[in-house]
Amino acid sequence: DDLLEGRAPASRVGDLAAKYIAAQFARLGLEPIGPDGSYFQNVPMVGRTINKPADLRVAKGDEALTFKYIEEFVPTTDSERQTANVEGELVFVGYGIVAPEYRWDDFKGVDVKGKILLGLVNDPPATAAEPDLFGAKALTYYGRWTYKYEEAARQGAAGAILIHTTESAGYPFKVLQASGTGEQFDLPRGPGDVPPLGLKSWVTDTVARKILAVAGQDFDALVAAARERSFRPVALGLTASTKIHQAVRHIESPNVIGVLSGTDPKLSDEYVIYTAHYDHLGMNPNIDGDGIYNGAADNAIGVAALLGIAEAMVALPEGSKRTQVFAAVTAEEQGLLGAAYYARHPLFPPAQTVANINIDGLNQWGATRDIVEVGSGKSELDEVAQRVAERHQMKLLPDQFPEKGFFYRSDQFSLAKIGIPALYFDNGLDVISQPPGYGKEKFEDYTAKDYHQPSDEIKPDWDWGGAVQMARFIFECGWMAANWEREFHWAENAEFRAARLESLQKAKENKQ
Repeated sequence: DDLLEGRAPASRVGDLAAKYIAAQFARLGLEPIGPDGSYFQNVPMVGRTINKPADLRVAKGDEALTFKYIEEFVPTTDSERQTANVEGELVFVGYGIVAPEYRWDDFKGVDVKGKILLGLVNDPPATAAEPDLFGAKALTYYGRWTYKYEEAARQGAAGAILIHTTESAGYPFKVLQASGTGEQFDLPRGPGDVPPLGLKSWVTDTVARKILAVAGQDFDALVAAARERSFRPVALGLTASTKIHQAVRHIESPNVIGVLSGTDPKLSDEYVIYTAHYDHLGMNPNIDGDGIYNGAADNAIGVAALLGIAEAMVALPEGSKRTQVFAAVTAEEQGLLGAAYYARHPLFPPAQTVANINIDGLNQWGATRDIVEVGSGKSELDEVAQRVAERHQMKLLPDQFPEKGFFYRSDQFSLAKIGIPALYFDNGLDVISQPPGYGKEKFEDYTAKDYHQPSDEIKPDWDWGGAVQMARFIFECGWMAANWEREFHWAENAEFRAARLESLQKAKENKQ
C-alpha cells in the first residue's frame, strides 16, 4: 500500500509493516520468540545516506574524466566516516576470483593493496576443453557481486568498481540506480568478517570502455584475456578517486518470527523455517510523479503467502511433527541482511533445522503446468519438491535462468551458508490459459520494466490463480518437510555440504 511508502528498513513505515506482521502472528496464535512476548529479533545495522556529488574521477597525467554519481557511477562504502576519500591506482583484475578448486587465480600473487580494482561480474565462461568450469552455464557464488567485493577486501584493495551489462547482471542499470538512491544499510562488522572496503561501486560498460580507452586498452581484448586461466592483473596507469559525503547512523530493524510447535516427542525439537522478506526500497523524492517503490511482487506477495501458509498450518486438525518457524525478515534488498543476521545468531540450532523454505515472489500471471525449483540438484529436498509436483500434476523444472544466479540472490542463501538445506521456487512459464511463450514474455517484461521500480505494484492483468497455486505448492512442501521422518542432506557436490557436516558434528560432540 502507498501508505507504507515502500517499507524501507528502519523507517517508521518499515517498523509499521513489521508490527502488522507481528499482529497477524499473534492473531494466529503463533508463539513469540522473546521472553517478553515479542516476535522481534532486532537486527543492528549501519545506515549510510550518500549526498551529491559523489562522482568518479579517473586521471592519467593532465587528462581526466569525470563520471556522474548515479547517472554513470553507483557507489557505496564500508567506511563510517562522514567523508570518505578513496584514491588509488586503477588495476583491471578480470573476474577477480580466487578459486583453488577450479585451479583459478586472477591475482597470481600480484600486490593490489591500496589499489582500486576494476572487474567483471559473473564467472569465466566454460570452454570446450572445460565444459563444467564454474558450473558451466549456472552461476556460482564466485560470480556474484558480493563475492567480488569480499575478495577485493581480502586482497587489501582500497576499492572495487564492477562493470555492469544487462546481460551479465540479469537486470538493467536502472535497478542499481534505484538501489543506490537513498539510505544504504549493512551489518556492523564483527570478528572474522572481511576487512572494510573503501569503495564498492558499479559503472556501465560504456563508462568502462571510456576508462580503458584513456589507458590505451581495448575493452573487448581485456575481457577475452580475462577468460583465460593465464590472466594476470593489468595495471592501467590511471588514478581513480572519489569523495563520498554521507550521513551515518546506527539503527535496528526487526526480523519478525513466530513459532508453531511440533507435536512429536522425537521430532518437535527439529525445525522447518519459512522465510520471506518484508522490506523494499522505500521512496525516491527525486522522481517526478510516483516515487514509491511498493514492491508488490518483490515481496509483499511473498509475505502474504507466508501469512496464508501459517494460517493454514494452524487450522489443520493435527499439528506437524516438527516445529515450524515463520520468519518475515528485514533488509533483503540491502544484501540479505536480516537473514544474514539470523544466520549469525540463529534462534534455533542449525543442526536441528532440517529445511528452509524461502518465498520471494509468487506467480501473478496465472496457473501453470510447471514450477521452477531454483537450486535443484543441490539437496535431498529435491525429493520433497518432486513428490508435491507429481501430486499437483505439475512439471518440476530446474532453474530456467541459471546464469542469473537466483539461488545466491535471496534469503535462503544466508541459511544455506550455515548448512541448512533450502528450497526456493520461481514461477512456472507454461501458463495454462495463455499461448506458448506468454510466461517467459511476462518474466522478461517484469525484469526490464518493473523489477526494483515504482511500477512494481498490483496491476489489472494479474491473475491470482497462479499465486494461489504456488502458495498451495509451497504449503505442501512445508508440510511434508515437517512430517517426513528422515534427514535431508546436501548433495555431494553442493558448496554448502561441508557447513552442514560441521554443524552436525558439533551438535554430536555437544550432546556427548
